[in-house]
Amino acid sequence: MAYSGLADFIADLSEKDELLRINSFVDPLLEIAEVTDRVSKRGGKALLFENTGTRFPLLINTFGSAKRMSMALGRSNITNAGEEMESLFSSLSESAGGFSGKLTGLIRLGKAAGYMPVKVNGRGVCQQIIMNDPDLAILPVLKCWPHDGGRFITLPMVHTIHPETGRTNVGMYRMQILNSKSTAMHWQRHKTGAGHFAAWKKTGKLMPVAVALGGDPVYTYAATAPLPENLNEYILAGFLRRRKVKLVKCITNELYVPYDADIVIEGFVDPAADPVEEGPFGDHTGFYSLADLYPVFNVTCITYSRKAIYPATVVGIPPHEDAWLAAATEKIFLAPLKIAIQPEILDFHLPEPGVAHNLLIVKINKTYPGQGVKVINSLFGAGQMMFTKYLVVVSGNIDIRNYKELIHNILINTSFKNDLVFINGPLDVLDHSSDSFSFGGKAGIDATVKHPEEIRDGPSPVINRKSPDQGLELTTLFSGTRLINDFNAALLKDDLHLIIISVNPSADNMIIGKTADWLRQSAGESISGLIIATDHTADVRDFYMVAWQVLGNSDPVRDHIFINPSTLLIDGTIKAYRKGGFRRRWPNVVCSDPVTISDVDRKWDSLGFEEFYPSPSLRYRKLCREGGDSVLQDALDLFDQ
Repeated sequence: MAYSGLADFIADLSEKDELLRINSFVDPLLEIAEVTDRVSKRGGKALLFENTGTRFPLLINTFGSAKRMSMALGRSNITNAGEEMESLFSSLSESAGGFSGKLTGLIRLGKAAGYMPVKVNGRGVCQQIIMNDPDLAILPVLKCWPHDGGRFITLPMVHTIHPETGRTNVGMYRMQILNSKSTAMHWQRHKTGAGHFAAWKKTGKLMPVAVALGGDPVYTYAATAPLPENLNEYILAGFLRRRKVKLVKCITNELYVPYDADIVIEGFVDPAADPVEEGPFGDHTGFYSLADLYPVFNVTCITYSRKAIYPATVVGIPPHEDAWLAAATEKIFLAPLKIAIQPEILDFHLPEPGVAHNLLIVKINKTYPGQGVKVINSLFGAGQMMFTKYLVVVSGNIDIRNYKELIHNILINTSFKNDLVFINGPLDVLDHSSDSFSFGGKAGIDATVKHPEEIRDGPSPVINRKSPDQGLELTTLFSGTRLINDFNAALLKDDLHLIIISVNPSADNMIIGKTADWLRQSAGESISGLIIATDHTADVRDFYMVAWQVLGNSDPVRDHIFINPSTLLIDGTIKAYRKGGFRRRWPNVVCSDPVTISDVDRKWDSLGFEEFYPSPSLRYRKLCREGGDSVLQDALDLFDQ
């Protein structure tokens, strides 16, 4: 169904027992984020904070369950939306031409089916109240984490237009409040908004910008969806809600925004003005994205509906509600991916610890040798998949969401010597592990079932290493060295040749190299499989924590080390302590501070929860290093001596 503003959606959430109303005051500065973090990591309800110290209630954790994500898409479950998209694209697959031709067909079909947005005259519901003297302080904008640079609008739908082509874009770029009438605009170099900004620079004119908040929650999803650059986000929104989106013209510029948005912030960016420092920000990677220079958005007008709700989200150490947005993307964009790009693709999955761009699992219908590598090479250049750091391709009868089954299949079907593809390419600007900003190493793993032509050195060496005594042997081996702080070889009992070790790079900046040499000398050919190294502060028995840390902290090209032909070590430790230092600042882990945790603990009984939820930050604070948003590096000069 289509919703008319967040109040309409909230009524449906309440009816379906998916909403908790919190009447007591909770401070938008740190406290709301801390409460939400406790709830979202448990898969809890959407939260409506009705007392924010402003005129606006605040809705958060909106998309934080399969049921609510399905409701936002107007479906009984997410899979239904994917099936409808597949049916739609199947009808287009008979169209002549390549991918662009199919997209043109989609636009034609969208017009015929009534999916195209329509511009209407007059004022919208979003313009029932108009503030010509705008003041951003009227909004309950969150400061989420202690080392954030300030308050951030976290669910903005940023509308821009290309000055020459007239093509519009709706993107989601966080906005840091600078003062009552301006924000920083965090559109990253790879995003369409940044492309529009570059085009406006050439004109010497002010760039109009409009930011919509709320409305039908499907608008928010569409703004995050990985659509081709020239496809209007409101076509997708119209298709999903089964009703075209009505748009109205802004009060102070020529842009159009959803008729039923809750709040609209109008303004402009001056391309000739100096950028400002934006950040740090506790990001969805679980690390702080560090301060950088971004343009200033100047506010000319704020409008809102009489029933306006302020929408927000919290990101940080996964999982949060953005994981459900990614799950929706898996379902909705499978059909376009396999029909328009790679027809052999059966499924793809973005595991939570991979924070959307660090790990992609793809399952294919393999019919010829080399097909796995072909898919790897294709997807590394396909739209937003160009940001993928680790890309694993599998085939056969396998459930790619069953991680033990997945690991088993990867190890038995992968020859580390022959089936790894290493390249350098573009990375998400939030990736902190690469030596260069937004550019670094990637790894493609061809873990498909191999055809005879692909087996060059016999079966994968891991297949033939099923020693029942290996766990006991490694326990004796690892316990006898001071290089390794802790280790977990429990998966060997399940015939999964994956070992997790922890080391302390802050005590010895050459610890990984020394450990690799020691393994070669002490274990030699008797060890096989994958060894993952993480910092001594991580719990090697917490697989989720280890996966998130290693995927975030490693550059696949730089940080892989062969112990022997059948054993690969991946270095997932902090690189700030390595010999010679790290050429970029290394970000700290995102956690609440003890004062905020204590304050929320004291308020908890007044919030309406049936039970007490301890702070997730208590589990992760041991990963934080001294300092603020980044890891201190004062000792690096000593390492070079």
